[in-house]
Amino acid sequence: MIQPALPLPSELEVQTAHLQTLANGVRLYTLPTDDFEVLRITFVFRAGSTAQQVPFSASATANLLAEGSQRLTAHEIAERLDYYGSWFDVNLDRDHAYISFATLSKFYRQTLEVAEEILLRPIFPEEELLTYCTKRQQRLKIERQRVEVKAREAFARALFGPSHPYGTSFDEKLYDTLTREQIEAFYRTRYTAENCFVVCSGRIGDDERRAIAAIAEALPHGTAAAPQFPTPTIRHEERIAHPGAVQSALRVGRLLFDRRHPDFVGMQVVAAVLGGYFGSRLMRNLREIHGYTYGVVAAMVNFEQAGYLAIATQVGAEATNQALAEIYAEIERLRTELMPDEELALVKRIMAGEMLRILDGPFGIADVTIENILCNEDNTVVSKNLRHIEALTPSDIQQLAQRYLAHEDLVTVVVGAL
Repeated sequence: MIQPALPLPSELEVQTAHLQTLANGVRLYTLPTDDFEVLRITFVFRAGSTAQQVPFSASATANLLAEGSQRLTAHEIAERLDYYGSWFDVNLDRDHAYISFATLSKFYRQTLEVAEEILLRPIFPEEELLTYCTKRQQRLKIERQRVEVKAREAFARALFGPSHPYGTSFDEKLYDTLTREQIEAFYRTRYTAENCFVVCSGRIGDDERRAIAAIAEALPHGTAAAPQFPTPTIRHEERIAHPGAVQSALRVGRLLFDRRHPDFVGMQVVAAVLGGYFGSRLMRNLREIHGYTYGVVAAMVNFEQAGYLAIATQVGAEATNQALAEIYAEIERLRTELMPDEELALVKRIMAGEMLRILDGPFGIADVTIENILCNEDNTVVSKNLRHIEALTPSDIQQLAQRYLAHEDLVTVVVGAL
């Protein structure tokens, strides 16, 4: 039986967000649909770890927003959200904090009342701060006993340098010195109108839009100065001993560019070929042929002011050098041999399918919209990227690998029993 051809979609019509600029300058993007009786509101603040002057103050501020307000205790906030089946979530990366609320449409007013308390009137109670710092310090101490966590932090330092905001990591003991005043100061300077935009998706009518806008317009004014970063200082190899480890954590990659670069999408395809799906080259080599690992992944990582390629895996300690040699060999094979048309077609189908999966539903569309806004794009870029992927040839992939993956440019980090 011959399997029928699986054509790639040539276009993905992604809903365009409606933009309203509020009186205080906050941009409010809405993605209305009547297909789902839900509503999600995400407030995006330029309040990631790169904006902090005090270690751990960015993550502490975001995670303590809901631990008490001028009108509600932490227990009352949690109880009200739970009663209405609403969902509150905090995510933080190097550049931004994402504060999200999701609710059934019929309970949007009650949920927004709690959101207003969390966003506009947090008090960061001293006892909640102490509990938070104690737990986070202990968790970080335990996590840093794992080789993969050590490798992740070491890889960031190797790519950017230990003093660069994208490369730095802090001693967990600094949680002991974090104060409520420092968190309040971070909140006052970063959770402002100039540092915020809002994306809403789901069932949004005029009443919902006005209620959301009222909260966003109440954000105070502040400054919007983007952080100035030093030039990265790259260290091409780092081996860190972890006595007694039965596995080694490996990271191989290099500093490249952010998502706005014309070769970013092409390098996403290169990463997918190497380790972006279960049947990828590195997965077949390291897992199926040699049995060195259970899994390996390769991906392009995008920050606001930088981007990089990373390959990550864990292997038996005794196979560390052999696994590294195979990773280098697969990279070199991609640079010296044209990949088969059939393999590239499979990768394209997988990437297109992943796009369709992410865009299935209003919340996924909102997530893509946020990412596009952060890259100064609108949602038409999705089809543009899909066309770019479809147009790539085996020769294009080889040229990208030759241009960006020379062995002398790679950064390698190993953490394990050396």
